[in-house]
Amino acid sequence: MEPHIALLPSAGMGHLMPFLRLAAMLASRNCKVTLLTAQPTVSAAESNHLNSFFSAHPHIQRLDFQVVPLQSSNPHGDPFFLQFEAIIRSVHLLPPLLSSLSPPISALFLDIAAATCVDKLADHPSLSISYYILSTISARFFSLITHLPHLTLESSCENLKLHGLPSFSISNIPPPLFNPQNLFTTQLISNARTISRVKGVVSNTFHWFEAETIEALNSGKTSITLPQFLPIGPFKHYEDPEKCSSLSWLDEQPAKSVVYVSFGSRTAMSKDQIKEIGEGLLKSKQKFLWVLKSAIVDKVEETELQELVGRSLLEKIEEKKQGIAVKEWVKQEEILTHHAIGGFFSHCGWNSAMEAAQRGVPMLAWTLNGDQRFNAEVVEKAGLGLWPKHWGWLGERLVKSEEIKKKIEGLMQDHKLRSMAQKVGEEAKRAWETGGTSEKVVGQMIEMLKLKV
Repeated sequence: MEPHIALLPSAGMGHLMPFLRLAAMLASRNCKVTLLTAQPTVSAAESNHLNSFFSAHPHIQRLDFQVVPLQSSNPHGDPFFLQFEAIIRSVHLLPPLLSSLSPPISALFLDIAAATCVDKLADHPSLSISYYILSTISARFFSLITHLPHLTLESSCENLKLHGLPSFSISNIPPPLFNPQNLFTTQLISNARTISRVKGVVSNTFHWFEAETIEALNSGKTSITLPQFLPIGPFKHYEDPEKCSSLSWLDEQPAKSVVYVSFGSRTAMSKDQIKEIGEGLLKSKQKFLWVLKSAIVDKVEETELQELVGRSLLEKIEEKKQGIAVKEWVKQEEILTHHAIGGFFSHCGWNSAMEAAQRGVPMLAWTLNGDQRFNAEVVEKAGLGLWPKHWGWLGERLVKSEEIKKKIEGLMQDHKLRSMAQKVGEEAKRAWETGGTSEKVVGQMIEMLKLKV
């Protein structure tokens, strides 16, 4: 009998996309899948993507989960973190929803950003199921946050050593983690305390890419008890009938000639920094596809492309015909798969890193916030990309066009880097071949899920 699996993603495209890919993968392996969608969504991109996904996957059941909105006293509070908190505070509404599903579910997959929900669900009398966490972050960053409840971080130190794990550079740790009152920090600590109660942690990574950390997490030698860590990445992208509008321009470009520039679905830069990026791209003489944002949440995007980039710079871009700048949601996996793409200038969010790894596309990592320095460390160590550490966090300094130009030239013209990135892509592909590390772990996970049926 096929297991019935429910999945509950958190807010933001960086959290939603791994869940959609996992849902499609489980459904393709004879699991019945129900995807719970927290309503209302924070961004229009999430709503549009969910509608498109369910249209393309009619066999996956949709179950809307109306969360109790969380009002913030801070008008500038991050709406995505507020939604994480709203989901957690609405967890008491889940048992009746989950109990109503037929056939009964055997497991619930929760986002690591809402792991604390397990504490409130695991002892509920109407639910006799297994719980899993989907980690949407690197194994490297996961290994740190699992220890947060037991740590006092000191910014004056140079390195942090945790028993059984490779040491951490203090400068890579996100600044909010040094403030125990920060919402980002309190959420991570609360979620970390719950992780020991789940049956397994499923992760969008693969053994070769983070071997040392993955082996340490599963060794039983860490100072805290952890569930089984299940690396089943890189997640394959699912079929979607809608095509990205930028592909027609890429179709006209030579192979590996274009640098794709995108800093994620949640990063909004200053106009001064945007100007420096644009000038750097033009000075590099490299072809480019540049995706921009003016607001953290797309529902409040009001700035037109010309106002964001500046009329003079936009006219230069159009005049030189060297590249295009767009202000829209793009299907990144389609772009990175395109033959014209030769490099990826990125914030190094974990989804972006894994999508580049899967396709062997070399990266230039500009780490802006959150876990991104941990990701860039992994990317650099694996040989997938370059990481100019001195550029700092977002807003720490204005990175000038001449610096950007030189790094883009290095990204696109370094044959050794291209060769190493290609090797990463080959290893990512090997992980999913018969007998590959990720393929084996998925098989083991499906067998674990069947035990509850």
